[in-house]
Amino acid sequence: MIGKNIRLERIISRRTECSVIVPMDHGVSVGPIPGLIDLGEAVDEVAEGGANAVIGHVGLPLHGHRGYGKDVGLILHLSASTSMNADPNQKVLVNNVERCIKMGADAVSIHVNLGADTEWQMLRDLGQVSCACMEWGMPLLAMMYCRGKKIKNEYDVKVVKHAARVAAELGCDIVKVNYTGSPESFKEVVDGCSIPVVIAGGEKMETVEEVLDMVKGMRQAGGRGVSIGRNVFQAEKPRKMVAAISAIVHEGVEVEEALEILKK
Repeated sequence: MIGKNIRLERIISRRTECSVIVPMDHGVSVGPIPGLIDLGEAVDEVAEGGANAVIGHVGLPLHGHRGYGKDVGLILHLSASTSMNADPNQKVLVNNVERCIKMGADAVSIHVNLGADTEWQMLRDLGQVSCACMEWGMPLLAMMYCRGKKIKNEYDVKVVKHAARVAAELGCDIVKVNYTGSPESFKEVVDGCSIPVVIAGGEKMETVEEVLDMVKGMRQAGGRGVSIGRNVFQAEKPRKMVAAISAIVHEGVEVEEALEILKK
């Protein structure tokens, strides 16, 4: 599928076959949080730092994706819920593949919470979106999390590798999952998944060293990149934070070298 391959090269480095993605879809779920007050400025910061792509809702290209500065890949998000919902784990479709093509997206993404009461609905939506992406040659990134009554620990390698495998089985091109805490355990996730695996950043961490250690562990396990939001756009220097993460992801530098990039 030539069209899909061309679009994938806009969000994944053709040299390293890895990607640094910065999700900025938080405005729907939690509102205008620090770091995303001005979307145009936020996109410009991470693009200049070397991000391969950003993720956002349809409002992102309308309000600051490519008006100025360095270009960066655009992934439009298809599903949403808000923190005001009685069940925030219930994600519903708010966009479609055809509209994203018209908006100039390089890829689309969808969020699925395995273990939630409405898992069946989200899996059905994932299957339908996957079919549409195949029809149109549009890359699909699945954000796969394990959240619900039966999930005791969403970072447990057992559930994370299951989530990653679901995305691969249902025709996704990239899967985003939680990091399981160590290169050894995360390698199980990578080995059990036939598509590129990238890690989520989660809640804002205490130190940048924690973030960079996680990124390094992911690469040691064979992961293909990151999709980190708060720990990038809420960093003291988002542009340098992206540059430091990119150095680990694309160049394989050690954490100490990446820290030097932040200090410059």
